[in-house]
Amino acid sequence: MRSGRAALLLLLPCLLALVLLFLFPQALMFLASLFAYPVAFWIGLRAPARWRSALLVLIVLPFWTSFLVRMYAWIFMLRTEGLLNHLLRHLGLGPLSLLYTDGAVLLGQVYGELPFMILPLYASLEKLDRTLLEAAADLGASPARTLLRITIPLSRAGIAAGCVLVFIPSLGAYLAPDLLGGARTVYIGNLIQSQFAVARDMPFGSALSFLLSLTVLVLLALFRRPLRAGQER
Repeated sequence: MRSGRAALLLLLPCLLALVLLFLFPQALMFLASLFAYPVAFWIGLRAPARWRSALLVLIVLPFWTSFLVRMYAWIFMLRTEGLLNHLLRHLGLGPLSLLYTDGAVLLGQVYGELPFMILPLYASLEKLDRTLLEAAADLGASPARTLLRITIPLSRAGIAAGCVLVFIPSLGAYLAPDLLGGARTVYIGNLIQSQFAVARDMPFGSALSFLLSLTVLVLLALFRRPLRAGQER
């Protein structure tokens, strides 16, 4: 009994560290959906049809540039002598320590993954039956109630697809944490990379890689039903 309790006490810090490693991708997924839904809603349901193709091109335009170059652009903007601190200094608010923080990592990751959330949401919202929204308005539903009771439930397939496309790549991310976090922010991706390239602890790196693969498979199984429902609709 004592040996079992001792082993459990030794495992608790490791389990807590693994939970914390998954918190950053979860926060990224939440922030990406929070920013992407209004954009996809406006493009799919409010923007004129003749503008939609141009707006979608603007969304995928960052993909024409390397992710590494875009992260260096964020370093240029967030550093002490960067563009944002230059503006804050003129406003009498700076300079602030923006680079090499968890916030900088989340900002860079959200920027990089945001199109992967916008595009499936747009595809789901664009084919939404407008007559349902008109019927809700005729029956006296407020815009907020229509959004919560009709629009969001009918677009849950797009939300699920966007969450999968954002959460899974962010699990293995190591470039943004390394460049924008200054190796202070640890994702499971750069932890695995450091085990193979720096610490040379191949067994632990392999165990983390297996855990990451298992997590991806579990997520795909969990999101299988809403994704299939969206395809059938």
